[in-house]
Amino acid sequence: MSISEAQAKQVKPETETSSEELDPSKYAVLMVDIVKTFPGGVVANNHITFDLRYGEIHGLLGENGAGKTTLMNILYGLYKPDSGDIYIKGRKVKLHSPKDAIRYGVGLVPQHFKLVEVHTVAENVILGLREYGFIIRMKEAEKKIKELADRYKFRINPRAKIWQLSMGERQYVEIIKALLRNVDILILDEPTTVLTPQETEQLFKVLRRMKEEGKSIIFITHKLDEALSLCDRITVLRKGRKVGTVTPDKVTKVDLAKMMVGREVLFRISKTKKEIPKNKDPVLIVKNLNVLSDKGILAVKNVSFEIYPGEILGIAGIAGSGQEELAEAIAGLRKPVSGKIIIKGKDVTRASPKEIFELKVAYIPEDRIRVGSLPNLSLWENLILRRHRYEPLVKKKLLLNFREIFKFAQERKKEYDIMAVNIFVPVRTLSGGNLQRMILARELTGEPDLIIAVYPTRGLDVGATEYVRKVLLRERDRGAAVLLISEELDEILQLSDRIAVIHNGEIMGIVRPEEITIEEIGLMMGGALRK
Repeated sequence: MSISEAQAKQVKPETETSSEELDPSKYAVLMVDIVKTFPGGVVANNHITFDLRYGEIHGLLGENGAGKTTLMNILYGLYKPDSGDIYIKGRKVKLHSPKDAIRYGVGLVPQHFKLVEVHTVAENVILGLREYGFIIRMKEAEKKIKELADRYKFRINPRAKIWQLSMGERQYVEIIKALLRNVDILILDEPTTVLTPQETEQLFKVLRRMKEEGKSIIFITHKLDEALSLCDRITVLRKGRKVGTVTPDKVTKVDLAKMMVGREVLFRISKTKKEIPKNKDPVLIVKNLNVLSDKGILAVKNVSFEIYPGEILGIAGIAGSGQEELAEAIAGLRKPVSGKIIIKGKDVTRASPKEIFELKVAYIPEDRIRVGSLPNLSLWENLILRRHRYEPLVKKKLLLNFREIFKFAQERKKEYDIMAVNIFVPVRTLSGGNLQRMILARELTGEPDLIIAVYPTRGLDVGATEYVRKVLLRERDRGAAVLLISEELDEILQLSDRIAVIHNGEIMGIVRPEEITIEEIGLMMGGALRK
């Protein structure tokens, strides 16, 4: 589906009121002419005016790095604006910390959960609460948590440890943390990034109920379908500026994408059809593989498949079905209990990550922050990880060759269009899309023969998603074998030459995308064997 220039002009944001005419008493939140810059001259928010009405869900859309999270971090007191005014419930405020924001009734559910995994739900929820500061009344806290959980139909045991919970349940814990602080303005930063479709729908039911109760919600997302189905109004940011505010009944998914990116976005990417080569050996053979999870439970059960050169094998399944453990075993990060992994004819079942890397295997991990990068190190340092032992980046296997390193980093930055001030900035300052470009640049340099891509577009906006998908197809057309693990069925169907459906650690069947429907894949994901 495409949109012409004439059609684009018909997408009219609601009439903008000048800053002087805005009446703060009419809004739960009013942010006027907000400016925020970071070291290096990066303008994250460029004179943005944003309003949140009482009892509404207001979507905040934009590409990774558009300034959404920065704007909300200002509202939550994590950042101080360079200029501009903030009004909460009609009152002009100065926010010096999250403590101030909470006092005014503003709560934040962060994109990356800030929970202590070895502690219980109750222990995490009461952290920082003054009434539980000296004498901890745990039974009272557990009772309050259970009351909130029952009210919103969260299935959470207050005594459960965080590490025992699914991502959806951890999301609910963060929401309960905010609600227990009596907030009535709730900011959710990319809340569905790690949720299954079922968990997302349950979350939406909760948010709609909160709206009915009079709470005001800011819903930061990059998922256009979610914004259109959930939000009352949608504000779009692009490159630190406000593009406009629209209502879902006046725009389409294509309209929003063009507002976000400034150009047409391909929601469907065409690929050339490929037959499995009869005269070539598979790059990867997995035979009767069994792998344990972190909890010591069998997560991968007797799994077998192979991938050939120039082929994408997609793994489709509900989150937690053994996909991550499977990928980690192939990459050498997790040792199997039994079975075999053979790469390019070599048995690597017990091989180290270094040995597997030297077989020209690229690994794009699920967690680009904790596993895929070292956030406090610079862009150049992250780009040479896994290659810092080899020439020409080292001299005589001892000393780093900085001339070659900086040249290598500059070339990768340019080739993959990584938006950073320079190669010396810490990668924690990069947006999610640019961080993923950095990982692609590092892993795909040297034309790998096998690429393991685990949720490569999770948390990315439409533009970055389009880019990653094109890169994977480019590598496939070059002749690489690609193992693609994704929760996005559209992505699996678009990119894969064959699809292996996994349920509870077992392969339900391996099919071609043109020979199966989404409904049939859904049944297989639920445990139905392919006949």
